[in-house]
Amino acid sequence: MSKQPTHPNLDQIELNSIFEAVSDPIRRKILLDLSEKGESNCSTFLVYAPKTNLSYHMGKLRDAGMIFTRYEGTQRFSIIRKEDLEKKFPGLLDTILKSAKLESAQEEVSGSKV
Repeated sequence: MSKQPTHPNLDQIELNSIFEAVSDPIRRKILLDLSEKGESNCSTFLVYAPKTNLSYHMGKLRDAGMIFTRYEGTQRFSIIRKEDLEKKFPGLLDTILKSAKLESAQEEVSGSKV
């Protein structure tokens, strides 16, 4: 049986941790995908990084309080903590996602990828 990951409580979520988490383009892409698809299997994001690197990025997002991850057998599913983030920092998640969407559109136009 897999041990469930720990997540910060609402009062433990800090702005500095969020900014650090979204400073990486891979993590912004993960958040954008989660915002569009809802809860997703972590293997969905293997297009952005190898498995070990992806675990690191998912851990950063989870430790910052941006996502909730649950284990189901050998699979991990993650979802954005929208309600918690909106309660703690109103409008911040929407701003981050809008910026990530803009960044993604610019990459598509220029043909570059992370």
